[in-house]
Amino acid sequence: MSDALIAELKTLIIEGLHLEDITTEEIMPDEPLFGEGLGLDSIDALEIAVLLDRQYGVKITSEDERNQEIFASLNSLAQFIAENKTK
Repeated sequence: MSDALIAELKTLIIEGLHLEDITTEEIMPDEPLFGEGLGLDSIDALEIAVLLDRQYGVKITSEDERNQEIFASLNSLAQFIAENKTK
């Protein structure tokens, strides 16, 4: 997984979720995206899934058993995208 993809994802999440109080430097690639980490919630997960579909052609459904693993951190999300992107 590349640093360029991590940087893209940071910007995509900040802009897509309108996280005006957070900078890309504050998002650590291996910190949790939900809960105590970045503090995102289930609605944010749905929005991220839509953003990833539009940007990378990656399909993530709410029924996917791997969601907790996929959305665990920015690194895990980037790895999933790198392995599954169609765009």
